[in-house]
Amino acid sequence: MSEALDLIQWPAFIASLTAAWLVASSAKRRRNIGFWVFLFSNMLWVVWALHTSATALVALQVCLAVLNVRGLFKTDPPT
Repeated sequence: MSEALDLIQWPAFIASLTAAWLVASSAKRRRNIGFWVFLFSNMLWVVWALHTSATALVALQVCLAVLNVRGLFKTDPPT
């Protein structure tokens, strides 16, 4: 189980890079998807950080998740 948790950092890494690319898109739909992918990466990073006792990383990911939710609302404002 510990080895599987150690490997979570790599999907988190890939999700973070993919999300950054999508958020930088000029297409609204891609940007919106990017924020969802960022939220997924936040979740993966928190799981990995808890496993490794990286408290500061957990705090960072929670703060970034809040910013990603903000980004979702700004990308797709309610009508």
